[in-house]
Amino acid sequence: MKLSVAIAADHGGFALKNELAARLSGRYDIEDLGAHKFDPEDDYPDFAVMVARAVISGSAQHGVLVCGSGVGACIAANKVPGIRACLCHDTYSSHQGVEHDNMNVLCLGARVVGFELAVELVVTFLEAGFTREQAYQRRLEKIMAIERNELRWEERNDKS
Repeated sequence: MKLSVAIAADHGGFALKNELAARLSGRYDIEDLGAHKFDPEDDYPDFAVMVARAVISGSAQHGVLVCGSGVGACIAANKVPGIRACLCHDTYSSHQGVEHDNMNVLCLGARVVGFELAVELVVTFLEAGFTREQAYQRRLEKIMAIERNELRWEERNDKS
């Protein structure tokens, strides 16, 4: 069974996202969430939340976001509870982020990496698996506890 991947990009990552989707579609089940046409006025948060929701809902096992630098998409995706999005421009980080930190969304900067490196980054991300060693599991649980506690803190402070 092919891995399912939600992929999206704003105008800054539009061309790279399209190239990645085309190259990887035979190997993975690619769900292209947009942009579907080039729009210099579109905004990366809109695409980041679509990919994040696809991953959280389980309609995709992994997510890939592309914007100009990758930074904005990464920040936006990490606002969705349960998302662990990372900006990676090297193959070590793209697999280690999954193996040690259970990263579920890879963010790329189209103005930072070339096409062949982007393909390598996505493949190493998708082919990696979370190492369920005690230390990594403990750290992941702490990250998830921070998220839960901060959400509760927000709820308490919003009612004030």
